[in-house]
Amino acid sequence: MIARAFGLPALRFNGLIGILVVGLLLLVAVFGPWLAPYDPLKLDLMARLQGPSAAHLLGADEFGRDLLSRLIHGARTSAWIAFATVVFAIVFGTVVGVLAGFLRGWTDRILMMVNDALLAFPGLLLALGFMAVFGASRNGIIVALGIAYMPVAVRVVRGTVLSIREREFVEASRVIGNSGIVTMLRHVLPNCLAPIMVLATTMFGWVVLSESALSFLGLGVPPPAPSWGNMLSTGRPYINQAPHIIILPGLCISITLLGVNLLGDAVRDWLDPKMQD
Repeated sequence: MIARAFGLPALRFNGLIGILVVGLLLLVAVFGPWLAPYDPLKLDLMARLQGPSAAHLLGADEFGRDLLSRLIHGARTSAWIAFATVVFAIVFGTVVGVLAGFLRGWTDRILMMVNDALLAFPGLLLALGFMAVFGASRNGIIVALGIAYMPVAVRVVRGTVLSIREREFVEASRVIGNSGIVTMLRHVLPNCLAPIMVLATTMFGWVVLSESALSFLGLGVPPPAPSWGNMLSTGRPYINQAPHIIILPGLCISITLLGVNLLGDAVRDWLDPKMQD
């Protein structure tokens, strides 16, 4: 009702769930230091592998560190890395895609040759290669995953630009004497925003999963800093004694991916008139 009052399509139930999950993740990421009951690095060997209790609501890990606090700070880590990586991939991918699609010719051939070479490798495998160069750190993960997912953004933006550059308003911009840069910035780029927004939302979930995979393999956020991936990795030897220390990070990853995918579907439906009732 509220959405239609402002001329917006009504959100479906799935979209509301996605907004709720992603909103909760961002809330935890921003206010994590104030929400966590303990320092995520504080050791309490007396509580080692302890299950949920009054002192530790979700239990403690193999070093007695509070799991709730580590999950909260892990959400902060995952959200920051995912946001920075998506910005990196979308910004550079959009620049390359607009240039390739609008200028065509040798510019398009050279840029797409490099882009196709990057696309030939699976994203996670390409990120692993770059991590070997940049080292295991937050900035290294952001650059490695940003380069790995940038070719997808290039392809999406270029395809959109190729369909837009032949339209009448672009030709009219050329006829009245606007330069290529003005035409790209004023007429082409704004019409690419819808697919870019959908891709950015979906890519956020990809990056959360990839960052967790890299951390699980020991190439992501280095311990003892908490991330959902390295919590899964360090908890594997204790899965029989204390299954909660590996189940909880896995649930956080799964719920986040579900929420992001639902939000991505909602954004797509909202921006595509054909999907509206």
